[in-house]
Amino acid sequence: MGFLSPICVIFFFFGVKVYCQYESYQWDEDYDQDPDDDYQTEFQLRQSVEYRVPFHQYTLGCASECFCPTNFPSSMYCDNRKLKTIPNIPMHIQQLYLQFNEIEAVTTNSFINATYLKEINLSHNKIKSQKIDYGVFAKFSNLLQLHLEHNNLEEFPFPLPKSLERLLLGYNEISTLQTNAMDGLVNLTMLDLCYNHLHDSVLKDKILAKMEKLMQLNLCNNRLESMPPGLPSSLMYLSLENNSISSIPEKYFDKLPNLHALRMSHNKLQDIPYNIFNLSNLIELNVGHNKLKQAFYIPRNLEHLYLENNEIEKFNVTMMCPSIDPLHLHHLTYLRVDQNKLQEPISSYIFFCFPHLHSVYYGEQSSTHGQTIQLKTQVFRRFQDDDDNSDDDDDPEGAHEGQEQEEAEGHFDPHYYEIQEW
Repeated sequence: MGFLSPICVIFFFFGVKVYCQYESYQWDEDYDQDPDDDYQTEFQLRQSVEYRVPFHQYTLGCASECFCPTNFPSSMYCDNRKLKTIPNIPMHIQQLYLQFNEIEAVTTNSFINATYLKEINLSHNKIKSQKIDYGVFAKFSNLLQLHLEHNNLEEFPFPLPKSLERLLLGYNEISTLQTNAMDGLVNLTMLDLCYNHLHDSVLKDKILAKMEKLMQLNLCNNRLESMPPGLPSSLMYLSLENNSISSIPEKYFDKLPNLHALRMSHNKLQDIPYNIFNLSNLIELNVGHNKLKQAFYIPRNLEHLYLENNEIEKFNVTMMCPSIDPLHLHHLTYLRVDQNKLQEPISSYIFFCFPHLHSVYYGEQSSTHGQTIQLKTQVFRRFQDDDDNSDDDDDPEGAHEGQEQEEAEGHFDPHYYEIQEW
């Protein structure tokens, strides 16, 4: 036993020495113990016969005006630096952030070496359409996202690469779209044109129909007076708030079977077809701040309905829900009807038609004489836990007002949304 102890000690130190030799390699960022062919690292680029970018951080350059973090070597941050021109972009850069500057022009000279860009953010600058070199973006065959919102663009940028998936052009002065502006945008899934100067005539040639993969279209805060024609059937989210649309053609949504959310608040809608929103996939519908006088058929899968600030005097529940099918129940959970002309709360029959409905927000109502009416049941919660009930018993009036405010704030929708964004 005494003879084996020195041998064990020798083997122990030998093992420690071997482990220390390889310890640093096991934690090195270039070392991959189990390579996965399906996983592509952030910096893995499309290889070219002419040039290959080596993955070694101290061989990569960065513009002196910008910041390139070592843990994200393919990103260059030049935002909020009072830049008036675009600095030279190194070849290896994939994400370029130039927002919140004073850039007025986009020239090809700045992008001579940049061939691997996937995202360009030029939002919140002073760029004008005539100051963008023709085809400057088209050469980026890997470009996926282009941000040009909050600039001074008067025209839709053209041409653009086929690879583009997200294009944000909100908060500009765009009033014209070339007939072939959308040509080649076969992979575009999100187009934001909110807060521009678009009229109906700009969309009359059904130029939007060419984007067969488009899922989200934002046209809020423009000058439209009618529904945009020829939308692609792939569309899931449509934003038309703050226009001057007064009607919807009867079979307009027949070619939009995938629509999940429709936002048309702050328009001039009056009489709309009874079955116009009978869409099997519709989950959210906002037609608040219009001139509607009566309700309409509620599709089975709709969950959130906003009807505030209209001219509805009474809700005909049997019109909203003609029949009850225990095997196919309606999914409506939230209904907002404040600032209408209701004289009394909606019939309790509504909770048989919509068994999942847990909140109806009444708020204030306007009478035909211009007076404000406060309905007793301003906010109705179908389900409350024990804690809420005990608090309400202590201060029923205070709890009621707090609940009303919570509902109003919790279901407030901004008129503009970017990456949701939805």
